[in-house]
Amino acid sequence: MAVVGAGDYEERRCSLAMELGRKIAEGGHVLITGGLGGVMEAACQGAREAGGVTVGVLPGEKEAANPFVAVAIGTGMGHGRNAILVRSADVVIALPGLYGTLSEIALALKMGKLVIDLGDWNVDGMRKAESPEEAMRIAEGRGGEGSRR
Repeated sequence: MAVVGAGDYEERRCSLAMELGRKIAEGGHVLITGGLGGVMEAACQGAREAGGVTVGVLPGEKEAANPFVAVAIGTGMGHGRNAILVRSADVVIALPGLYGTLSEIALALKMGKLVIDLGDWNVDGMRKAESPEEAMRIAEGRGGEGSRR
């Protein structure tokens, strides 16, 4: 499962990402992120602390990975790596972010992936979740109140 979102640190969204990463690991899933800071680092930290496997698909060299990435993939592709990241995931969960996150959402939707909105994206085709628990229920096909836009 991929978690995408802002690369800068903001307390609320990073604590949400950490909880989501933990739940992904507890569910036995591999976490895929962009491997850098902010939401990506927080999700990786939550997953690693729960004993999960974390993969970072980095825009540059693998040495730039956050300390919670277990498998770092340096692409040297800049934002082009977003296509690799979402193609590698079965499900994409989007937290608040900016244009890089929006590109990941668009690419995932174009590829026919399940994309879950755990922010305020309001993009047609996404499933809305109000909490990490609901996002996981939707991602694992266990229903949930998530509405399709």
